[in-house]
Amino acid sequence: MSAPSRSLPGDPLPDGRPMPSADSVLDGLHHPVLVIGQDGDILYANAAAQVSLGGWIAGLAFADIFPGCLEPLDRLASSGRTVLVTSKAHSQYRVLFGAVSADGRVLSLVPDDAKVVVASAELDELTGLLKRNALNERLEGALASSTEPGDVAIHCIDLDRFKIINDTLGHGIGDLLLKKVADRIRSACRKDDGVARIGGDEFVVMQSGVADIADAERLAARLVDLIGRTYVLNGHTVNIGASVGVALAKPEDGLRDLLRNGDLALYEAKRAGRGRFRVFETGMDAALRGRRELEIDLRRALALKQFDVHYQPFIDLHRDEVMGFEALIRWDHPVRGRVSPADFIPLAEETGLICKIGEWVLRTACATAATWPNEMTVAVNVSPVQFKADSLVATVVSALAGAGLPPHRLEIEITEGALLDNTESVLTTLHALRDLGVKISMDDFGTGYSSLSYLQKFPFNKIKIDRSFVQGAEAGGDSEAILKAIAGLGLSLGMSITAEGVETQEQLARIRSEQCTHVQGYFTGRPMPADGINSFLTR
Repeated sequence: MSAPSRSLPGDPLPDGRPMPSADSVLDGLHHPVLVIGQDGDILYANAAAQVSLGGWIAGLAFADIFPGCLEPLDRLASSGRTVLVTSKAHSQYRVLFGAVSADGRVLSLVPDDAKVVVASAELDELTGLLKRNALNERLEGALASSTEPGDVAIHCIDLDRFKIINDTLGHGIGDLLLKKVADRIRSACRKDDGVARIGGDEFVVMQSGVADIADAERLAARLVDLIGRTYVLNGHTVNIGASVGVALAKPEDGLRDLLRNGDLALYEAKRAGRGRFRVFETGMDAALRGRRELEIDLRRALALKQFDVHYQPFIDLHRDEVMGFEALIRWDHPVRGRVSPADFIPLAEETGLICKIGEWVLRTACATAATWPNEMTVAVNVSPVQFKADSLVATVVSALAGAGLPPHRLEIEITEGALLDNTESVLTTLHALRDLGVKISMDDFGTGYSSLSYLQKFPFNKIKIDRSFVQGAEAGGDSEAILKAIAGLGLSLGMSITAEGVETQEQLARIRSEQCTHVQGYFTGRPMPADGINSFLTR
């Protein structure tokens, strides 16, 4: 009878699951485990050892981590007794000596006293940084002993795109990334600064001894730069960013005030586009309250159907005929009055309300367009957030069917913002809409980052020249050159070209001379309610 074969890491278990690796087993232990080479250097440290003993310690000498351990380890091991050692951080451990191999000796370090338990309760197990309560204690002490206004600052840090990395590459890579981020934050700070991890991908730095606001800004810029540099983790190249909110303590500030101000500045940094820092300024709290009140009103407007859709005509310049209308949302608030889309659309996108609002506009516009004569088209703007919802195609199909509107009479307008993230998914959605027979146009052409590459990837039916180039062309120079270039590009690619923002006879004449196919603006027709369209067409 032959002996059973020995299982190796990676081999399947009897139930089909893979054998766990030694690293994964050791990293699951709560106490430190080290492998020490014959020369006394640390060859391996599990996750608990890295957290307890100061981060990445492989390659350092055991005697450097435990300076009080003077006898050679082999002599201590042969004595058959456990040894009490004290780390540089004054944590005490009992050393349990394991087997010796050609690679080195295995050591298990068991915490010896209650002080170690208290210390571990104050430190984040993954990164070794302070936890929230420990940070708060240090902050309260720093504020109480502060002698000069503004000599204590906090930096609230939130990682950008961390969730994507965690979801696509797995939590193991996500944990490694958090450790590396923690190391980079430590390296940017001074010895007396406090660094904490207070949430999944949220960190806080307490900067002490701040000379002035420029001192705090330098650290914030350093944090944004360091965290935003490329990481290589287990063969994966990873790129993330960081948003940082900075607040300097004022004499009247308590702990809660300081943390709230840092959070407000962080919110502003994210709102400004992420990957940057903002310093708290008086008025940010009032601005945030205003946005919250506007959000409440926005939700109420959606529930009470306070929105309306107006329609602006676009004209075929070859035939001087109205070819259709662009649907534009309007909000007349009972107290605020007319609220500009520039004020509430970004908030609707930020809160996710744009999906419900956009669906309502689409269904309303399709139903209205079904009553128009001469196969006229209705153009509807679609937010980048709606593309990410993965339900846009089904919503379009439902809206067309509900209104009885043929697909070729609907034109979906997108901006380059829809193509910046997850381009392949957006292109798949665009092709699905084209397959339905829906027309696709790119709005605000020329104001984004890489318009030409998008035109290569997807054959748009129409591109719309942003009003800034139309109105700036009167002065000549760059705007006029860009206007000519876009019009010529559209002609060569066989796409329709709509010039937006035409407000004067002179602008219209210039647009005609550049061979644009369509025009839209106050000069040819202002936005109007649905019940004003018939009289407009009659005139």
